[in-house]
Amino acid sequence: MAIEFTHIPLDVEGINLNLSTIHNFNSSPPVLFLHGFGSSKEDLADLTIQPFLKHHSFLAYDAPGCGHSACGDLSIIDIPFLVATAEAVLAHFKINKFHLIGHSMGGLTAVLLASRHPERVLSFVDIKGNLAPEDCFLSRQTFTFPADNEEAFMDAFIERTRSSGSFANAMYASTLRARVRPGAVRSIFTSMVHFTDHGNLMDKFLALPCPRMFMFGQEMRGLSYLPLLEREGVELADIVDCGHFPMYSNPVEMYRRITIFLNRCG
Repeated sequence: MAIEFTHIPLDVEGINLNLSTIHNFNSSPPVLFLHGFGSSKEDLADLTIQPFLKHHSFLAYDAPGCGHSACGDLSIIDIPFLVATAEAVLAHFKINKFHLIGHSMGGLTAVLLASRHPERVLSFVDIKGNLAPEDCFLSRQTFTFPADNEEAFMDAFIERTRSSGSFANAMYASTLRARVRPGAVRSIFTSMVHFTDHGNLMDKFLALPCPRMFMFGQEMRGLSYLPLLEREGVELADIVDCGHFPMYSNPVEMYRRITIFLNRCG
């Protein structure tokens, strides 16, 4: 089935949203993809044309305050609101069971979504989503590099990111202005730090009954919790020549690992 791009109006916690979505549905449970901060619903769109993945249904959307989606109040956007948005999207499309993939901010959101609905999640690929305080290398900048206003913070954040020397960071930084509204940054980042520091994300992730994969780039091999994940039965996917963005730096290997994992899960 051909991929479709649609806008759907939603009311989430009294806030009007107009979400930009991408999907192709068939008889199989869909893969729900939640993108990261400053990324987009298209980041995993090639899943729909991968030879050994295209039999899966696919659903993604630009989060409120991001990409082509509109939100009536940018200041309200935080991680619980993003979880509520995901629940509203699933309800809108009448989806019960689903495979879950989340990247970065989307991975954090996905952990909370899955912990609220563990019986509905068939599998979970966490692409370097936040699980521990050491993961807040982007979001914690709202505290370590405070600015006088939203625009000033965004300008400085883009400059720091593009000059960091990490895989794909320059490309990521080049599109940030188009992919996230400055007015949403502080509330999102503050909430990400709060839940990463105090939300027991690791415990929630490890408690999930579904098959789980944690994907990370070679720059992240020093994460202190990788041995714990492996001991607890989480499949580790170490993507070479990559940092925080495997979909930009090494999509071939990323899709290869996702293909093996999803096809094993059914």
